[in-house]
Amino acid sequence: MNSRAPFGAVEVFRSFRRTACEERGLVLHAVGIDSQVVWLGPNWALLVPATAFDEALVQLAVYEHENPPRRAPPGVEPSHRGAWAGSVAYAAVMLLVGYLAGRFAFGRDWLESGALVAAEVRSGEWWRAVTALTLHLDVGHLLANLGFGTVFGLFAGQLLGPGVAWATVLAAATAANLGNSLIQPPDHASVGASTAVFATLGLLSAYAWRRRRDAGGRWAYRWAPLVAGVILLGFTGAGGERTDVLAHLTGFVTGAIAGLLHATWRVPRSTSAQLVAAIASLAAVAGAWMLALRLT
Repeated sequence: MNSRAPFGAVEVFRSFRRTACEERGLVLHAVGIDSQVVWLGPNWALLVPATAFDEALVQLAVYEHENPPRRAPPGVEPSHRGAWAGSVAYAAVMLLVGYLAGRFAFGRDWLESGALVAAEVRSGEWWRAVTALTLHLDVGHLLANLGFGTVFGLFAGQLLGPGVAWATVLAAATAANLGNSLIQPPDHASVGASTAVFATLGLLSAYAWRRRRDAGGRWAYRWAPLVAGVILLGFTGAGGERTDVLAHLTGFVTGAIAGLLHATWRVPRSTSAQLVAAIASLAAVAGAWMLALRLT
């Protein structure tokens, strides 16, 4: 170990860690530049011949650009143990509305009263953006949304808590339906929880992407959640004869926006916050159906 710089050598890098200098020495060695790691006072230094100084700086700059320092990863978030409760409540609401709609409860045609009809929404029946999320055309349609929705919702509930997660999904899916009703032709009609399912997928993808971006690392690691979400969107949300692709897309986008907001600004996730959010969500769905069955 040298304690002084050799004559004719110049310093191109220094660090408290010898391994940091040695890593960069290997980079220089790979391009044919001789180097030496020496101890200079409180730091280790990487030295090169004076004639190779400029080229060494260029190579090290390229290395630093391709290997940015990784920021400290965010702390591991506690998983909410009651996440299953949100998925159970989601399934219960879907099954209850499906049963009541099939029985024409209260003497009303629930599909006619609650479907998302663009012209009706534009005329002021905004509650259809909520009620349409709970309606399905057949058992297969219902079971598909139950399957994906409970799984995605379970993951979201583990991250945010069941009440906050499902309140977020409901808000994002409602916003997506409202946006969809403004974009589609006036006679466009749709039903189904798939908008909420893809809003949940968007929330999970964007939340994970933002958290990984804050942690640094290579681009493939940072972008993997969002890329995976888009692939799932394309694979599961763009097929089928009666598929409302635009509803799936808007749901994914509004969910992604919600996920970014959650990752940026931490909302309360205490037990009381979960309870308030859950009650508010159920009340919103019940209130929307009261309006639909009374006014239409």
